[in-house]
Amino acid sequence: MVVSTDSLWDVVAEFFEREYDEVVVYGEGEEVLHEGAARVCANGWVELPTGRLLSPGAVHHIDVRGE
Repeated sequence: MVVSTDSLWDVVAEFFEREYDEVVVYGEGEEVLHEGAARVCANGWVELPTGRLLSPGAVHHIDVRGE
């Protein structure tokens, strides 16, 4: 039996992705990269409401507010 890894990844990725209404995304040295809503993707990228993506290498940590 052969299973497509693409379709399996799509199903599994949904369990690891999170959407937040209010976060602060920090880069190196406590530099604020973004404040507001964001979606953390399963692959580590952070998607902003504008469609812009922040790479996992650019993000030091994320503080979730109001959850």
